[in-house]
Amino acid sequence: MTLYIYITVSAFIISALCGFVFIPIILNFCKEKRLYDIPNYRKSHKNAIPRLGGISFIPSMLVAFIIALSLLCYNSNHNLTINLWSLYFLVGILLIYGIGIIDDLIGLPAMLKFIVQIIAACFMPLSGLYINNMYGFCGIWEIPLYIGYPITVLIIVFITNSINLIDGIDGLAGGIVIIALTGFGYLFALQGVWAYVILISGLIGVLVPYQYFNILGKVENNRKIFMGDSGSLTLGFILGFLFVKYSMNNPYVMPYRKDGLLLAYTLLVVPTFDVARVILIRLRNKKPIFGADKNHIHHKLMRTGMNQHQTTISILAISILFIIINTALYHLCYTKFIVLIDIIIYTGLHWVVDLILKKKMKSSDALKHYG
Repeated sequence: MTLYIYITVSAFIISALCGFVFIPIILNFCKEKRLYDIPNYRKSHKNAIPRLGGISFIPSMLVAFIIALSLLCYNSNHNLTINLWSLYFLVGILLIYGIGIIDDLIGLPAMLKFIVQIIAACFMPLSGLYINNMYGFCGIWEIPLYIGYPITVLIIVFITNSINLIDGIDGLAGGIVIIALTGFGYLFALQGVWAYVILISGLIGVLVPYQYFNILGKVENNRKIFMGDSGSLTLGFILGFLFVKYSMNNPYVMPYRKDGLLLAYTLLVVPTFDVARVILIRLRNKKPIFGADKNHIHHKLMRTGMNQHQTTISILAISILFIIINTALYHLCYTKFIVLIDIIIYTGLHWVVDLILKKKMKSSDALKHYG
């Protein structure tokens, strides 16, 4: 156990160091080639800022993962084996990573990116990795491949886009992902699946320097950066993969866990609920699903008067709150009731924010009327 912990910490440190090396290089490259995310009416930033930070994620994670696994094999006399899941995951993540980089450089239609996400997600069920058990949710237990296959693809694509769409202000997407990855790392460690713990640790490692440059970096010093689609799509796809991996009932990898689906879902409540709500609003208003607007939770909180950092902290606190609530309720009620409670709480939060916004709007109208 001690060896695994040392290796996990090593992966984190190696990846973080890679990030602190790679990101300044990317920033200098963006400045030289004038590759910036230009502000417009639907974006929260006011300055032209590089958006290729996500390019550092995969190289840093893989370097740390390979070195850490090599150290593990050397110190434990275990041979390193690669299964079909790993190969298909690598192909899928490189496809997502590549399309994200292209989009950051030249821009791509949303529909094309969506199609590529579906193709990449299809690799998971093809390798035998799919949602095969609902653990009694709504009375459903084991499900066959022909149902689990489309559900798996839908979930991976949905989670991928949820991270992509919530990436709107400093530190938010990175913070959400760090919380979720920490949770998945803990869950896989409990099951003794240390290869995934090491992989997760490597990804968290590079997110630390990214968060530093994203939140604290100064525009005037060319030290502020965004992750772009190369980052948000990659992080979302990895979280989707981890969601399916932990939720799948496979006794050859992990023992049966009746809380598998609930715990995986709990780690992603805020981003998935946010994108579901935005999609429903767009459908109700008969607007394109792939269109852009400012109806996300971070947009609404900022309209109440919060700045970016206050909004980020608030949403991260909400995400942790859901984890605490769901964990506390797990032994008290069925999963479907916990999900219902989550929906009620999330709807209530938006109701409170809407009341604040209406009150603020009335106050503004009154000032205009008398001023």
